[in-house]
Amino acid sequence: MFDKIIWNLPGMGIEEESFRRIEAETDRQGLNDEEWRVARRLIHTTADFSIVDTLCFRHNPIQAGIEAMKQGVSIYSDSNMIRSGISVAKLQRFNSAYTRDSIHCYIADPEVAAIAKAENITRALAGIRKAKAIINGGIFLCGNAPLALAGAVKMIVEEGIRPALIIAMPVGFVNVVESKELLREVDVPHITIEGRRGGSPLAVAALHAIMETFFIEQG
Repeated sequence: MFDKIIWNLPGMGIEEESFRRIEAETDRQGLNDEEWRVARRLIHTTADFSIVDTLCFRHNPIQAGIEAMKQGVSIYSDSNMIRSGISVAKLQRFNSAYTRDSIHCYIADPEVAAIAKAENITRALAGIRKAKAIINGGIFLCGNAPLALAGAVKMIVEEGIRPALIIAMPVGFVNVVESKELLREVDVPHITIEGRRGGSPLAVAALHAIMETFFIEQG
């Protein structure tokens, strides 16, 4: 009954074996080594090999993200799940000034809630507006709310802000595809999963995979 379980593997060993199996079962589809590390991490997170089919890298996002984290730029997330999931210890390997407070999320902010109610908009959209100064020059992770992504693109187009990197993985059925199509029209470095798929765990996994690329380069 229990003989098919591999009992004598530590956590790191399980990850290494998982990566080995992913490598054996997946076609890289023309992804370079850096892009493949992101794709592999997302497959590892979901156990879904087809995610490679809709994963897009535009405007050199991996190197843009690495350089931004070296500078210690602020990070904005559209969900507290993302904020909690990002490893501060890993961020500090890029820049020792990073703390948990370097990662922002306004979804539960009272001022944002009041604005959302008064204007009949989502808190995600109200939050992205409040976060404009953070997003301008910073890293924006969107793993939940498509209106947060659409609002960010609107500020890029109409107000001239310039995020260092956007990881765009909102999920759902309303405004999701449309927000990702908007992102395609701007030249900001970004990683996205086209279509309805996404989620906060994937956004976190993508950022961690970018970090891993830097760690590998550093030896």
